[in-house]
Amino acid sequence: MFKQIEIQTRTKVDLLDITADIQRAITEMPVQEGVCFLFCPHTTAGIVLNENWDPTVERDLAMVLEHMVPEGLSYTHGEGNSPAHVKSVLLGSDHFIIITQHQLQLGQWQGVFFAEFDGPRRRHIWIRVIRAGE
Repeated sequence: MFKQIEIQTRTKVDLLDITADIQRAITEMPVQEGVCFLFCPHTTAGIVLNENWDPTVERDLAMVLEHMVPEGLSYTHGEGNSPAHVKSVLLGSDHFIIITQHQLQLGQWQGVFFAEFDGPRRRHIWIRVIRAGE
Protein backbone atom coordinates (compact mmCIF):
# COMPACT_ATOMS: atom_id res chain seq x y z
CA MET A 1 0.00 0.00 0.00
CA PHE A 2 1.24 3.45 -0.95
CA LYS A 3 0.32 6.95 0.14
CA GLN A 4 1.89 10.33 -0.37
CA ILE A 5 1.58 13.28 1.97
CA GLU A 6 2.25 16.86 0.95
CA ILE A 7 4.20 19.25 3.13
CA GLN A 8 4.46 23.01 2.77
CA THR A 9 7.61 24.29 4.41
CA ARG A 10 7.66 27.81 5.81
CA THR A 11 11.28 28.93 5.82
CA LYS A 12 14.65 28.10 4.28
CA VAL A 13 15.48 25.73 7.16
CA ASP A 14 12.38 24.18 8.68
CA LEU A 15 11.84 21.10 10.82
CA LEU A 16 8.20 20.06 10.80
CA ASP A 17 6.72 17.37 13.02
CA ILE A 18 4.80 15.14 10.59
CA THR A 19 4.09 12.30 13.01
CA ALA A 20 0.32 12.93 13.08
CA ASP A 21 0.19 13.16 9.26
CA ILE A 22 1.91 9.79 8.91
CA GLN A 23 -0.25 8.20 11.60
CA ARG A 24 -3.36 9.50 9.82
CA ALA A 25 -2.16 7.98 6.54
CA ILE A 26 -1.49 4.65 8.29
CA THR A 27 -4.94 4.69 9.89
CA GLU A 28 -6.51 5.04 6.41
CA MET A 29 -4.77 1.83 5.29
CA PRO A 30 -6.09 -1.64 6.13
CA VAL A 31 -2.96 -2.67 8.04
CA GLN A 32 -3.01 -3.82 11.66
CA GLU A 33 0.58 -5.11 11.82
CA GLY A 34 3.52 -4.39 9.57
CA VAL A 35 6.25 -1.94 8.65
CA CYS A 36 5.91 1.62 7.41
CA PHE A 37 8.66 2.79 5.05
CA LEU A 38 9.08 6.56 4.73
CA PHE A 39 10.97 8.11 1.83
CA CYS A 40 11.76 11.74 1.03
CA PRO A 41 12.19 12.15 -2.75
CA HIS A 42 14.04 15.49 -2.46
CA THR A 43 17.80 16.08 -2.50
CA THR A 44 17.74 19.13 -0.22
CA ALA A 45 15.47 17.75 2.51
CA GLY A 46 15.33 14.69 4.72
CA ILE A 47 13.54 12.74 7.42
CA VAL A 48 14.65 12.42 11.01
CA LEU A 49 13.30 10.67 14.10
CA ASN A 50 13.88 12.65 17.26
CA GLU A 51 12.28 14.13 20.34
CA ASN A 52 9.03 15.91 19.56
CA TRP A 53 8.09 16.94 23.10
CA ASP A 54 10.45 19.91 23.49
CA PRO A 55 10.63 22.24 20.44
CA THR A 56 14.07 23.49 21.46
CA VAL A 57 15.48 20.18 20.21
CA GLU A 58 14.48 21.18 16.67
CA ARG A 59 16.28 24.52 17.02
CA ASP A 60 19.37 22.83 18.46
CA LEU A 61 19.47 20.34 15.60
CA ALA A 62 19.21 23.15 13.02
CA MET A 63 21.93 25.12 14.83
CA VAL A 64 24.36 22.19 14.92
CA LEU A 65 23.77 21.36 11.25
CA GLU A 66 24.40 25.01 10.35
CA HIS A 67 27.62 24.93 12.35
CA MET A 68 28.73 21.69 10.65
CA VAL A 69 27.71 22.80 7.14
CA PRO A 70 27.83 26.59 7.02
CA GLU A 71 26.83 28.88 4.17
CA GLY A 72 29.67 30.73 2.50
CA LEU A 73 32.22 27.98 1.99
CA SER A 74 33.69 27.63 -1.49
CA TYR A 75 31.07 25.15 -2.71
CA THR A 76 31.17 24.41 -6.44
CA HIS A 77 27.53 23.47 -7.09
CA GLY A 78 26.11 26.15 -9.37
CA GLU A 79 22.64 26.47 -7.84
CA GLY A 80 24.00 27.88 -4.59
CA ASN A 81 22.28 25.34 -2.35
CA SER A 82 25.18 23.00 -1.62
CA PRO A 83 24.75 23.26 2.16
CA ALA A 84 21.17 21.97 1.76
CA HIS A 85 22.41 18.95 -0.20
CA VAL A 86 25.06 18.13 2.40
CA LYS A 87 22.64 18.50 5.34
CA SER A 88 20.13 16.19 3.68
CA VAL A 89 22.86 13.56 3.26
CA LEU A 90 23.72 13.84 6.96
CA LEU A 91 20.10 13.26 8.04
CA GLY A 92 19.08 10.77 5.38
CA SER A 93 16.04 10.39 3.17
CA ASP A 94 14.32 7.34 4.63
CA HIS A 95 13.21 5.56 7.78
CA PHE A 96 11.11 2.58 8.68
CA ILE A 97 8.75 2.28 11.63
CA ILE A 98 6.97 -0.80 12.96
CA ILE A 99 3.16 -0.72 12.98
CA THR A 100 1.26 -2.55 15.74
CA GLN A 101 -2.52 -2.41 16.11
CA HIS A 102 -2.74 0.35 13.47
CA GLN A 103 -0.27 2.55 15.41
CA LEU A 104 3.25 3.71 14.63
CA GLN A 105 5.58 2.25 17.24
CA LEU A 106 7.74 5.15 18.37
CA GLY A 107 9.61 5.76 21.59
CA GLN A 108 7.93 7.79 24.33
CA TRP A 109 9.34 11.12 23.15
CA GLN A 110 9.95 10.28 19.48
CA GLY A 111 8.38 11.94 16.51
CA VAL A 112 8.96 12.01 12.77
CA PHE A 113 10.27 15.28 11.36
CA PHE A 114 10.52 16.55 7.82
CA ALA A 115 13.75 18.55 7.59
CA GLU A 116 13.79 21.29 4.96
CA PHE A 117 17.08 22.92 4.00
CA ASP A 118 16.19 24.80 0.79
CA GLY A 119 12.74 26.22 1.39
CA PRO A 120 10.17 27.36 1.54
CA ARG A 121 8.80 24.73 -0.83
CA ARG A 122 6.01 22.26 -1.41
CA ARG A 123 7.40 18.80 -0.65
CA HIS A 124 6.24 15.20 -0.41
CA ILE A 125 6.84 12.15 1.72
CA TRP A 126 6.12 8.74 0.25
CA ILE A 127 4.70 6.12 2.58
CA ARG A 128 4.77 2.41 1.75
CA VAL A 129 3.29 -0.07 4.19
CA ILE A 130 4.02 -3.78 4.14
CA ARG A 131 1.73 -6.03 6.15
CA ALA A 132 3.33 -8.46 8.56
CA GLY A 133 3.73 -11.82 6.84
CA GLU A 134 3.96 -10.45 3.27
